[in-house]
Amino acid sequence: MRRILDSVRSHNIHNIKVGTPLAMDILESTFPPSSGKFRSDIPHDQVIIPLLQFLNQTKSYFFLNVFPYFTWSANPTNVSLDLALFRGDKNSSYRDPESGLIYTNLLDQMLDSVLFASKKLGLDHVALAISETGWPHAGDIDQPGANRYNAATYNRNLVRRMSAEPPIGTPARPSVFIPTFIYALFDEDQIPGRGTARHFGILQANSWPVYDLDLTGKLGEGDYPPLPLPSNNEPFKGNLWCVVASEANIMELVPQLESVCSLGNGICDALSPGNDCYEPVTIRAHASYAFSSYWVKFRSRGAACHFNGLAVLSTTDPSHGSCKFPSVYF
Repeated sequence: MRRILDSVRSHNIHNIKVGTPLAMDILESTFPPSSGKFRSDIPHDQVIIPLLQFLNQTKSYFFLNVFPYFTWSANPTNVSLDLALFRGDKNSSYRDPESGLIYTNLLDQMLDSVLFASKKLGLDHVALAISETGWPHAGDIDQPGANRYNAATYNRNLVRRMSAEPPIGTPARPSVFIPTFIYALFDEDQIPGRGTARHFGILQANSWPVYDLDLTGKLGEGDYPPLPLPSNNEPFKGNLWCVVASEANIMELVPQLESVCSLGNGICDALSPGNDCYEPVTIRAHASYAFSSYWVKFRSRGAACHFNGLAVLSTTDPSHGSCKFPSVYF
């Protein structure tokens, strides 16, 4: 960053801020906010403190990618959806037992945990900016709360809050403006990973709006046309299988099937001649078994049921006869 700043200044440009976006996992403790602490496996003296000092000295921002959705969806039983969607009030707020600060939304809690972590290092004046935040409007079956209603609610309330005059700030730093960027303008329908990763856009990939969003923050919730009420705010319960999507191209399935089975680890053993899932001998049937087997084995390590868009999660058991497809129970 110092070299970038030197290069910018060498061209007599002085109105560009230099920084780097960081995810919230830079902290090892975020709750309650007053317990905020930078990760111990990242050297504070060599990395964190020089970074914060650079940002302070150059009057730049500590850019953060902050997604209350993932914090809520990882623990929807104990984390309030109302707080995650900016619908908290004095009756559904959280009081930090150490600082005494009262929070009516999850975003403020996450931001303040960074401020408290910085304060513990003696650098509590760094300015915050949100480089990414948003809410997915769709996702996998096992990703609760990813729907248009919640996405619209989050982003509409976010815009109204961040564009308020005078600025609202956070409980630990009130009345301070926080530059904020919504993630994302467009859906990214070609990227791999979990379903939510492809559905953060306020516009679809074809440029059609997913929902109405006034970026001036002047419209109230009652000024928007109604959206369908969500049906997936509760965590899914049951078994899921990863199978070939109905629209999948057979020719595209072949290299994916070969790739999965080449990994070994017993993923495709049942597909060998004479074994339980050898029949029927079709690309689609073998790929469905291989996909489900791989997903079950490696899901805990971050594997997604995607396979270049050729697979989907299903609640219907594809097992047949003595061929039992692996599944995950939620």
